Amino acid sequence: MRILHTMLRVENLDKSIAFYTKVLGMTLLRQKEYPKGEFTLAFLGYGPEATNPALELTYNWGKANYDIGTGFGHIAINVDDVYEAIEKAKKQGATVVREAGPMSAGTTIVGFLKDPDGYEIELLSKTFQ
Repeated sequence: MRILHTMLRVENLDKSIAFYTKVLGMTLLRQKEYPKGEFTLAFLGYGPEATNPALELTYNWGKANYDIGTGFGHIAINVDDVYEAIEKAKKQGATVVREAGPMSAGTTIVGFLKDPDGYEIELLSKTFQ
């Protein structure tokens, strides 16, 4: 067994795809419209879905906004250098929720961004401590 994908509902599919590809370096793996269901799915990731988990963005046609809720935490993405990744994201206009730095309860370097729909993205160093 393995995790295939995580799904997020988005308000503006083009804006969300741009964030995940340009700011976070993912690749758009596939995208398909479902006219009968009035929605579009886009799958993004860091490698082929056959061997890597993906992020599924769901755009329900005509839906203006979503309540993220209190149960969702964040999506974690491993990067080589959190400080560099946060600075790059800032230059591309991303919203930084927490600057890069050590965790308050440890030494792992983390930083947080928000995607265009308000979902939090944690960037963390490859060394887990």
